[in-house]
Amino acid sequence: MNQTQYQNLEKLLKPRNLAIIGGRDAEAVAKECKRIGFTGQVWPVNPKREKIGGFNCFASVEDLPEAPDAVFLAIPREGAISIVKRLADMGASGVVCYTAGFSELGAEGTELDEALVSASGNIALVGPNCYGVINYIDKVALWPFPHGGDSPGYGAAIITQSGMLSSDLTMSQRSLPFAYMISVGNQSVLRLEDFIDVLCTRPEVKAIGLHIEGVKDISRFSEVALKALEAGVPIVALKTGSSEIGSELTVSHTASLSGSDDLFQALFDRLGIIRVSHPVQLLETLKYLCVAGIPKGKRLMGLTCSGGGATLLADHAEKIGLEFTRPSKKTAKRLTRLLHYTATVSNPLDYTTPIWGIPERVLPVFETMLTDPYDAAIFVQDYPHPELDESKPYYLSDAKSFIEAGRKYRIPSAICCTIPENMDQSTRKMLVENDVAPMQGLHEALEAISSSVWYFGRREAIRKNGIEKFSIKPLPRISTAGIVSTLIDEWEGKKHLLEIGLSVPEGDIADFAEVPEVAEKIGFPVVVKMVCKNLTHKTDAGAIALNLLSWEEVKIAVDRMKKDVEQFDSAAVSEKFLVEKMLERPIVELLVNVRTDPQFGMAMTLAAGGILTELLADAVTILLPTNRNDLESALKSLKISKIFDGFRGGEMIDTEQLVTALLNLVEGVMNPAIGIKEIEINPLFVYKEKVCAVDVLMRIATVT
Repeated sequence: MNQTQYQNLEKLLKPRNLAIIGGRDAEAVAKECKRIGFTGQVWPVNPKREKIGGFNCFASVEDLPEAPDAVFLAIPREGAISIVKRLADMGASGVVCYTAGFSELGAEGTELDEALVSASGNIALVGPNCYGVINYIDKVALWPFPHGGDSPGYGAAIITQSGMLSSDLTMSQRSLPFAYMISVGNQSVLRLEDFIDVLCTRPEVKAIGLHIEGVKDISRFSEVALKALEAGVPIVALKTGSSEIGSELTVSHTASLSGSDDLFQALFDRLGIIRVSHPVQLLETLKYLCVAGIPKGKRLMGLTCSGGGATLLADHAEKIGLEFTRPSKKTAKRLTRLLHYTATVSNPLDYTTPIWGIPERVLPVFETMLTDPYDAAIFVQDYPHPELDESKPYYLSDAKSFIEAGRKYRIPSAICCTIPENMDQSTRKMLVENDVAPMQGLHEALEAISSSVWYFGRREAIRKNGIEKFSIKPLPRISTAGIVSTLIDEWEGKKHLLEIGLSVPEGDIADFAEVPEVAEKIGFPVVVKMVCKNLTHKTDAGAIALNLLSWEEVKIAVDRMKKDVEQFDSAAVSEKFLVEKMLERPIVELLVNVRTDPQFGMAMTLAAGGILTELLADAVTILLPTNRNDLESALKSLKISKIFDGFRGGEMIDTEQLVTALLNLVEGVMNPAIGIKEIEINPLFVYKEKVCAVDVLMRIATVT
């Protein structure tokens, strides 16, 4: 997106006038604009009709009073390209191309797509194959269907790669304040990241929600995500296409590449983007961020009028890393005087029904709870249906006490219902108007708070280290002519590791007849491995023998190894063997993989190593380059990290020393002079004060 397109996108999002080109779909847009109260000019273009949606029609775009700020285009694809060219020539600012049948059809539509891009010039073109744009603040609906959603003058900007999902989100009964809804379609001209670039600068946008199937420019995406982070506008992402079928559907849907899911997770972690797993979580997290704000820590104050509710809060909070810290002695003493004698002072607090709905009793309790230092407050209330009884005023009375207490102490506040359906629209609206997030579902509420806390901490860490260090640089455009990625054998790979500065077991290479002699020279016990670049899984092939104690054992092992490998894969049989000193059992084994991805650049995966790799599926991926803090956080996120700290009385490892070794590995792999394209160390033995690469697979760049 160039500077002119940036300015044109701003006009498209807040147009003074708009043209709608087409028939039935254009009429739907006209009606939507009229229904929601758009105050600008609406100019339908259709040579065969006099009026559309009650507005007088123009026969052609050239007949319009002036170049429009925004255009909704809904005509067959054969005519769409020429119309876009004519609009560009007359200086139109933005176009929503609802028309489908372009790159999402594959080769058939690719040429048409290229022609559309060429015709658009400096137009800010959304789509094609998209629903369009809704601006809730200024009541603009470049949208071909009835839509829901409301705005108190601020809210979330949601950008999706699915038109139907965007429509579904507007229809949700969740009381999320909306600022914008944008369906980007094929992203032939404007991409998802272009909208982030503009929207994160708008004061009415409190958070940005993304539905992502794929990202076309990771470097540009990282640039605008960090711009939003610097502006304090959280991004919440729902990434789909992680399954094999989902990935295939993504390609056919909008011609997007879904990308490896672990790399997207690494990208989100790096950039401080909150990831959610389903649409409801997207809505609830955005709602909390927009209405309640961003807590600065994980200490919660919880209120219920039910012992069961308090337990539910406490149980789930503990699972996701939130803390209900106990009231201080001073606060507990005051609460004892204020509460009914049947109540127990705790956090979460069940303030009990004897004082329920009595504001002069309830408000002092709520305010006293907040005298201790907390980062956020949550109150559980499930409202009865009005046809069941007349108790709602009591619920509302306590809700107003909670609002007043939260306002006094300026703390991010939410009222949640245990069951998502148990909060009516009027109550939700009242809470939003009072800056209290109406959260639907107890677990959903706590998870939204947890995500918000994570965002605050991650943002602080990124800003402290320097935002510019976290951007993803574009991969250099270098010629690969004559350069191939070649798998090398373990012995050659370990020589590269030594060059980098990583330890490997003491050992030497030997021909078949020399193996026993070399083993005796190294000293028993030893490990013997057949060396061949095709032996990527030595254990499966029978190409490794451990803990050999004598000349005789070595000879027997080597003879058997040749036979086993011959049966497994005759092409992998070799006369070369690696003889190494048998190492002591480590405290923990890790897998370390560094690879280059054409979209994301270089990435490192850390996982449980050895035979546990596939069994535990315990892995984390980070994008490179990285820093010491992020590497430490990645290691701590592994399930096996408990072993690092001396699990069940075991020895502790020196995490700082492990991180230093990994940073050295990263530096070496990223050095183009060494030419490593991919490396996998499995296992990396980790001891109390050292690490050792026991086995390695490596690909290097070679010139043909």
